[in-house]
Amino acid sequence: ELFVITYGALVAQLCKDYEKDEDVNTCLDRMGYGIGIRLIDDFLARSAVKKCRSYSETADMIAQVAFKMYLGVTPRVSCTSAAGNEFSLILDKNPLVDFVEELPAERASLCYCNLLCGVIRGALEMVHLAAEVTFLQDRLKGDAVTEIGITFLRKAED
Repeated sequence: ELFVITYGALVAQLCKDYEKDEDVNTCLDRMGYGIGIRLIDDFLARSAVKKCRSYSETADMIAQVAFKMYLGVTPRVSCTSAAGNEFSLILDKNPLVDFVEELPAERASLCYCNLLCGVIRGALEMVHLAAEVTFLQDRLKGDAVTEIGITFLRKAED
């Protein structure tokens, strides 16, 4: 809860520090990446999960265990490619925006929750899964849901 309450202040400060939304988005992603590479150890220790055997299992683990453990929500998982390497996490409720009504018009390209993309990307990289993680839909931008896209690029070599 403390993180959710203070997250808005973090984003507001970054908006003051950087003129361009793209710079804020990059900074949030970079911060999230740093969190993700450290958070994976805590996740593996606390959840006692076994190694995932497929991208589908990995996406389910992120949604059903990690999001529930750290944010208290369970996104729906949807596979979006025939190859089975692209997934969407669909959040009907995003706790990071509980205290945000809308983005200012001058911040239309701000990806307010981009920290989450960095966290997921960093955590996946630490378990040797290269991935591209981006926001596809955002309630703060008028979409019906918040949707995070995960594309597994390749299995990294040990």
